[in-house]
Parts: sequence; C-alpha cells; structure tokens
Amino acid sequence: MQVGLIGAGNMARALARGWGEPVLCSDGGSGRAKALVSELGGEALDSNVEVADRSDLVVLCHKPVQFVSVAHELRGHAKAVASVLGGVLTGSLRSEYGVPVFRFMPNTPVEVCQGVVCYSPEREVDEHLEAQVLELFGRLGSVVEVPEALIDAASAVMGVGPAYQALLAEAQVDAAVRHGLKPGLASRLVAETMAGTAALLHKREYDTLAVRREVTSPGGTTARGLAALERAGVRPAFQDAFDAVVGAGT
Repeated sequence: MQVGLIGAGNMARALARGWGEPVLCSDGGSGRAKALVSELGGEALDSNVEVADRSDLVVLCHKPVQFVSVAHELRGHAKAVASVLGGVLTGSLRSEYGVPVFRFMPNTPVEVCQGVVCYSPEREVDEHLEAQVLELFGRLGSVVEVPEALIDAASAVMGVGPAYQALLAEAQVDAAVRHGLKPGLASRLVAETMAGTAALLHKREYDTLAVRREVTSPGGTTARGLAALERAGVRPAFQDAFDAVVGAGT
C-alpha cells in the first residue's frame, strides 16, 4: 500500500519514522517534506493532488483549519483517506471526500513504534481495506478502538500524555540534581524507571494500585513521597489539566 502524507509536520514525521519506509509527501512550501525525504527516502512532491494521485491511501496530517480547502483540492483524486486531524469528524471526512475514510488519533511515540493510536471505526467500509489500514497503523504501537463521541477524552489522556510524562520526568530530574546527581545520570534513571513501570503496569493488567502497593511499605520512604505528592495536589492538577484539554476541544 503506497501511503501519501499531506503535511510534513511533527505528527507526519513521527508516523513516517515509525513506518520507516520511503514516503510521498507535500508540505505547502515549508520545506519539511524535503527534509523528511532526505531522511527516509521517497519524494517530496510539488502538490497535494500529485500525492493523492500516486497514493493508495492519503494520510491527512495538515492543520485542521485547512480541512475544507484541502478536501476540495483532493476530492476526485484521493482513493482512500486516513485522518489524524483533531476535531474533524468521520461524517465530515466522508461528506467532503466521498471515498473510504478512517479516523485515527495517534501520539508521538509512534515514531519509535510504541505509540497509542485511537481508532474510531467507520460504519460502512470495505473490510479488506480496513484490515490493510489497521495493519499499517498497527505497526506503530497499540491500536485502540474508541467511540467517536469519546475521542476528545481519549486524546486528553494519550494525545497530550507524552508532554505530561516529559514534564514529570523533568520535575524528577530537577529534584534529583538538587540533591547532587548529575543531570545525565538523573535523566537516565528517571526515563528507564518510567519505561519499566509502564511495562510492569501492562503485565499487571493496568492495575495502578497493585503496582504502587508492590513498592510501598507502610511508613517507608515511598509512602512519605507519595503523601507529599498528594499534599501538593497531584490529582487535582491532572484533573484541571484534563478539563482544560477537553474544554479546548469542544
């Protein structure tokens, strides 16, 4: 399946790197497409229409505000469309393009094939084509079916999650450095611990309480640290962040 990317920004780059194959892409003149092609191979094409004409699946990675103008440009040229555009509903994709459409919401760890890709299934789509598209996105990590009505809430967890995790890592590194660790060592300890904890949560079937209990002795150092985080308002802070993200998408 030949994939063509419309747009060559951060998410397009993450997807392309995850697939690790030569790409067809366009960028509206920013120069990012050429940079991506120089890294992965393929072709940076002069127009969106040329990308669509030469692709089996067009992946929409442009800015959501450009949706209507790009759709009008590509209608009659795109054979099938996968969208990673926030806020653009499947019904709008179907109406504007008139071809099989697929709505995904990936996060940036797709670049290292450890992403989460939320998928809102379409009502009427060829099963063989859907299987091909799901296999393609499945190479990037975990594909999770999410009803379209809940896609904003899901994005408030996994879409922004890498930034939250990076902030948590940064805060822990800063605290460790204050107590004498070198930044490089502190960063490695934090990142490797986060990766191992994620693997452990997966093994424990995402039972966060079980993982906490396994490392927390009554009255011990972990218990004191957790109590300090609770006093500082870690839960309300995440609730406020969730509300801010979901509110921004409505």
